[in-house]
Amino acid sequence: MTTAISDNEALRRASLRYLWMHNRDWTQMAEEGEPQIIESGQGVRVVDSEGKSWIDVNGGYNSVNAGYGRTEIADAAYEQMVNLHYFPQGTTTVPMARLAAKLAEITPGSLSRVFPVSGGSEANETALKIARAYHKRTGEPGRYKVISRIGSYHGMTAGVLWLGGSPYQPRHDYEPIYPGMLHAPQPNPYRPSCGGETPSECAVRCAEAVERMIEFHGPQTVAALIAEPVAIPQGAVVPGDEYWPMLRQVCDKYGVLLIADEVICGFGRTGKMFALEHWGVVPDIMTVAKGIVSSYLPMAAAVVKQEVADAFAGERNILRHVFTAAGHPVAAAASLKNIEIIDGDSLVENSANVGAYFKQQLEGLAIDHPLVGDVRGIGLLLAVELVSDRNTKAGFSTSDRVPERLNEKFKQRGLIFRINSNILNIGPPLCITRDEVDEIVHAIDLSLWELEGEMGISRMT
Repeated sequence: MTTAISDNEALRRASLRYLWMHNRDWTQMAEEGEPQIIESGQGVRVVDSEGKSWIDVNGGYNSVNAGYGRTEIADAAYEQMVNLHYFPQGTTTVPMARLAAKLAEITPGSLSRVFPVSGGSEANETALKIARAYHKRTGEPGRYKVISRIGSYHGMTAGVLWLGGSPYQPRHDYEPIYPGMLHAPQPNPYRPSCGGETPSECAVRCAEAVERMIEFHGPQTVAALIAEPVAIPQGAVVPGDEYWPMLRQVCDKYGVLLIADEVICGFGRTGKMFALEHWGVVPDIMTVAKGIVSSYLPMAAAVVKQEVADAFAGERNILRHVFTAAGHPVAAAASLKNIEIIDGDSLVENSANVGAYFKQQLEGLAIDHPLVGDVRGIGLLLAVELVSDRNTKAGFSTSDRVPERLNEKFKQRGLIFRINSNILNIGPPLCITRDEVDEIVHAIDLSLWELEGEMGISRMT
């Protein structure tokens, strides 16, 4: 049942007056008749307060892995909330104990000590604190520097804000930069900042650049390296197969902790439960969020190797670190049910199989659309990079307003699909079907045809 039109307009006005939405300007939304107010969802589709159905191309923030409308998760949360909604200081709960054990079971290698938090930014902040504190406890207090990669994203809280970074996530409002933040090149085969003619050459050169950076700054000053297995802001950048094994070797050589940010990549997104399984690499710390609970409630964690966690055993070694909602029993219960659904519905396998089909269909767009420069990704973490010239890989001028124009065209065709650059990042719920993929690709196809017509760009021959 939908909200009456008058009520919907009142809600919209209230949102415009009182709500500070993520990365949106309320004056612009007012001019465009937004924000959309969503009332319900099922699978990859949501229904707004006017009764219109939409496909959510990115499943929230690449986070609704199990899909919308999973009443089993809601039931698990309700049952836990009725029984026990929180916990006394210094105790834990049944679902949190079970979730920690489950994460220890499904994460690779000796990753087994779980610090629960509420979201991905908190998980990465926690990982940095653990890394720096670990070196102090093992007799190397000078290790405080953290290497991340240009163009990566690890969160929006004050510390992790300075990891990675791109022009689409400006940080000048929050300067000065935190001390000790170092930035290595991104192993993007389409735009190889380190050079190389192949993905393998790009991967090797970028891994070697990390080693040179450690040597330049002095291994005794570097605490950790943090990276997404598949980089998101630059558009589902999958590194050459040499990259992650080489990073592991470099970190081992210099005593640097390797942190894998699986906040988006984890829980089936790339066609494996965790993306690093594609390369058989075990990090020292793995951060998880989003897909752990499919965003039904806030839940995230830093999962730490036993060898690292052991440095914090004993009363004098306790990590002084806490969040009020960390380890919340209701979120833990929902997470357990979510993981059960991912496993029981074979969503990891569906991500691999339907993701391969999705990528193939997107690659077909390049035949007809000169704007399509590159299609990349793995599983259901995909991207299309648009260019004004395939030979030079040039982008667009801001006056072309490509993101704004495409956003409107996608909306006209029933997609909730917002972009802010020339990259179409795609990450739908893992329950998506091939028929639903065809709907999305058809809408993108028509939108590109229309845009190219407006720009006077002729079809490729």
